[in-house]
Amino acid sequence: MIKQSLAIMKRELFYMWRDKGMRNIMLFGPLLGLLLFAGVYSYQRVGDIPTAIVDLDHSSASRQVVMGLENAKDLKVVAYPETYDELEKLIHKGDAIVGIVIPENYGKDVDLRRQTKIAVMIDGTNMAYATNATTAVLTVTRTLGAEAGIKTLIAQGIEPDQAKEAYQSIEFREEAWFNPTLNYAYFLVLAFALNMWQQFSTLASCMNVVGEKGFGSWIQIKASGISRLKLFFNKSLVHIFVIMLIVLPIYFFAFVVFKLPLASSWSMLLLFTFAFAVALHSLGTLMSSIFSNAINASRFGMVVALPSFVISGFTWPLEAMPQWFQPIAWILPQTWFFQGINYLSFKNPGWEFISHYLLILGLMAVLFYSLAALAARLREKAFR
Repeated sequence: MIKQSLAIMKRELFYMWRDKGMRNIMLFGPLLGLLLFAGVYSYQRVGDIPTAIVDLDHSSASRQVVMGLENAKDLKVVAYPETYDELEKLIHKGDAIVGIVIPENYGKDVDLRRQTKIAVMIDGTNMAYATNATTAVLTVTRTLGAEAGIKTLIAQGIEPDQAKEAYQSIEFREEAWFNPTLNYAYFLVLAFALNMWQQFSTLASCMNVVGEKGFGSWIQIKASGISRLKLFFNKSLVHIFVIMLIVLPIYFFAFVVFKLPLASSWSMLLLFTFAFAVALHSLGTLMSSIFSNAINASRFGMVVALPSFVISGFTWPLEAMPQWFQPIAWILPQTWFFQGINYLSFKNPGWEFISHYLLILGLMAVLFYSLAALAARLREKAFR
C-alpha cells in the first residue's frame, strides 16, 4: 500500500516537473515578484511631493505660509508661478502634484481677523501622492490655524502665554498603531508576492483531476486496482507539498532578509498558510473536475484567482463594497487568507482568534473536495 502511494506521488511529481513552463512559473514567479515589489517600495513612504505655490499677496503673513509649506515633511516646493493659469499648466503636465494659491489681501484679512481661504489643489490621479499630500498640507494648515487663533485671543486682551495655553488646552495626538511609520512596503510587498503565489498555486491545482479525464487514463487507473480516493489523495499531497515548498522562500526573504514585520509566531503563520493551501487546492481541484480539458479549467481558475486579491478586502475594505457583494467575497479562501495574513503580520491575534479562520478554511476544503469527488464520479460514468 505504501509503495503504491509512493508510486502515485512519484508519478505526479514527474508530471509537474516535466512541464517546464509551469515549473519555472511556480518556482521563480512569486519569488521574483517579491524582489520586484521590495525594490519598488524600498523608499517605504511617498515623500518630496512636487508642490507649486502662487503667492498673490506677498505680505509677511503669506511668506509665513510659504515657509510652512517649504518646511513640510513630505512636500517639495519646485515652482513659484505668478498666476493661477501658470499653476494649472504645471499640474496638467505633471510637473506639480500640489498647487497652493494664497489670495490677495491674505495678510490684511488675517490682521483684521476676517475669514480668508487658501486654495489647495491636489492631483488625484495618483492616490499614493494624493493621500500623502493631503496629510502634509493638513499639518501645515493646522499650525497656521493655531497661530491665527492665538493672535485672535491676544487681540482681545489676553496675555500671550495665556492665549497660547487656552488655545492649546485640547491637544489631539495622532498615533498610528502596528505600522507607526505608515510604511507602504510593510503593507503591500508581502501581500503582492503572496497574491502571485496563490494565482500560480490555483493554476497548478486546476491540473489535479483534468489530466485523468481521458478514457485511456481512467481505464489504466481501473486496471491498476488503485481506488479514486487513494489516487487523488496522493496526488493532492504532492500538490500541497509543492505549494508549501514554494511559499517558504517567500517568507524567508520577506521576514528574514527584508525584515518585514511578523507579529505572530512562525508556527502559527505556517499552520495558517497550510490551511489556506489545502482550501485553495480543493477549489482548484473542483474546477479541474468540472471542466472537460486543462485549458478551460486553467482559464476559469484564473478568472477566480486574478480578482480574488482585489475583492479580499486587503486593499479596499469589504465594508466599503456593496452589501450584496460581500458574501461572494467571503466564499473564497483568498479572502480569509489575506485578511488573516494582515492580522498575523501586524497584530498577533492569538490562537483563539485565528482558530476561527482555520475552521472556515477547513470547512471550505471539505466542501470543495466533496463536490470535486462527486463531479469526478459523474465524469467517470460518462466514459463507461
